[in-house]
Amino acid sequence: MANEKKFRIEADLLGELQVPADALYGVQTQRGINNYHISRKTMSDYPDFIIANAYVKLAAAQTNHSLGVINDEISSAISEACREIIDGKWHENFPIDMIQGGAGTSVNMNVNEVIANRALEILGHEKGEYQYCSPNDHVNCGQSTNDAYPTSIRLALIRMNIHLVGALTGLISAFRYKAEEYNDTIKMGRTQLQDAVPMTIGQEFNAYANNLEEEILNLERNVKLLHEINMGGTAIGTGLNAVPGFAKLCAANLSKLTGENFVSASDLVEATPDTGAYVSYSSALKRLAIKLSKICNDLRLMASGPRCGLNEINLPPKAPGSSIMPGKVNPVIPEVTNQVCFKVIGNDTTVSFAAEAGQLELNVMEPIITASLFESLTWLKNAIETLTEECVLGITVNKERCYEMVKNSIGIVTALNPIIGYKASSKVAKEAHATGRSVYDIVIEQGLMSKEELDKALDPKEMLHSHKFSLK
Repeated sequence: MANEKKFRIEADLLGELQVPADALYGVQTQRGINNYHISRKTMSDYPDFIIANAYVKLAAAQTNHSLGVINDEISSAISEACREIIDGKWHENFPIDMIQGGAGTSVNMNVNEVIANRALEILGHEKGEYQYCSPNDHVNCGQSTNDAYPTSIRLALIRMNIHLVGALTGLISAFRYKAEEYNDTIKMGRTQLQDAVPMTIGQEFNAYANNLEEEILNLERNVKLLHEINMGGTAIGTGLNAVPGFAKLCAANLSKLTGENFVSASDLVEATPDTGAYVSYSSALKRLAIKLSKICNDLRLMASGPRCGLNEINLPPKAPGSSIMPGKVNPVIPEVTNQVCFKVIGNDTTVSFAAEAGQLELNVMEPIITASLFESLTWLKNAIETLTEECVLGITVNKERCYEMVKNSIGIVTALNPIIGYKASSKVAKEAHATGRSVYDIVIEQGLMSKEELDKALDPKEMLHSHKFSLK
């Protein structure tokens, strides 16, 4: 029939399988498709991972050519196929589920087969005619899944980290913009959800910006750990089947191709099962998630009400808040960001367990480490961009409400400590709390300060910075 799907037959160690005739992947990829229906997230969902794999295979091809292992014609065809993938072509040919057994072999062979079949087309041959360009003998030459796969993971994480830092930079700028807009708006600072001392909205939002800037530095510190690679170690780090000089030359070639400073591990046997860099980087993502979630908690608290809560700020209304309560608008953007942060924290736990679960010369749990890190990076980036555009940039402040709470707060008695002493200040605060009267009236009534002295001391703007004082 005209609509009947056509197949070609390919064979491997386990026998023959039908492969779609137009697919660039081959039999081992088809086995991976048949075997794994777990996360339903495939390589194609992570273009940076596909591109990273292509860069690794390109660097390997250049290295093998320089060392005289593969000839000009095959090296050129493999290189052209890799560059096409780097440019965004053929990404639909990477349908492997991210969660799999085999320590990433299905991913590595998917990449090898796509590059080999595209190279065959470039050379004028048919797909599957591997005698002319083999996924194993040529594309995977001098490599194993156990060095090519983790090297590709590391490059993908480095690339994805750039996107995350870009999103984070945008959120920081948004908080700085709002800090400048409300630089002189006084509000009550709080500790343990109790009134503390006055501050400004500008100080609060600038603190959020500075807090998140620390996370950019922490991400950059940890991403450097990903630049040490084990290419050339092959199966367990001994370098079996890689020619002498492959490891360092391949690292140098990969550095030139990507602009990243990759170095060959000094001990490839140690580096092959080691997942410490993933643990550290995952921890950096968790730290960012914890801080981001705390900031979202603050935004929800400050926007609580509007009549019966703090009501200091207004978050942009994004959706009706209830199916039963008319007029209710919920802080849905901070809420969804909180939930993303919880997921990232959970993913970090998964990475920790998977890193611990390695045995002897290889950690076979790298697929779940990879999927967890990719998910955390993708979700965090998306959540941060959403928080920036749909929430922070649209925040407005209820200035009169903020000032009213400062003026009526017992917490401002703290400003009198240096003048009338802690004991007298405590008595004033206790009486104000018990009677509902203002701190101002009680201090004047008890003759603790003159009106002029008190007006100056309790000027909220005077309480926003350090200043000289002397006890009475």
